[in-house]
Amino acid sequence: MAGGHGGFEPVKLDPAIERWASMRENVFQHFKFTRRATRQVFTWGFVVPALIATIAVTYDNKYDWAGKQKGSSLLKGTPAKPQAQPASEE
Repeated sequence: MAGGHGGFEPVKLDPAIERWASMRENVFQHFKFTRRATRQVFTWGFVVPALIATIAVTYDNKYDWAGKQKGSSLLKGTPAKPQAQPASEE
């Protein structure tokens, strides 16, 4: 449908886009670990995920949403919301 038939090309091809697409398809054949590439792999593959995991675990252990009532603290280990004391008759 969209392909050219008999020398007819319905879509004009851009040589720069075609070179870029060819480079992206064959990048694994020409890739080398340089200092820059190694630093990027280490940063984005190890440091950033470790930082996100550390933040997630820290805040996961800090707050507790289960069974909380309006006005009570979300921090773990805090007492439940105090009950209203009925007025004493004297």
